[in-house]
Amino acid sequence: MSELKWLKSSFSEASGNACVEVAAMFGARLAIRESESPADVLTTDRAALEALIRSLRRRTPSSDR
Repeated sequence: MSELKWLKSSFSEASGNACVEVAAMFGARLAIRESESPADVLTTDRAALEALIRSLRRRTPSSDR
């Protein structure tokens, strides 16, 4: 999956060694990996990732965002 263009969160630390990266695949598919372990890649679709993020935001105090 090295041909994918990986994007890091703007919340990542400057060295870029402790973050989650996301890459668009085909259709609505996404690849997700941890920067410390780039060979381990999960795939999902946009709707599932959006649902996860919405769920996490509901559980996180607004002062932490």
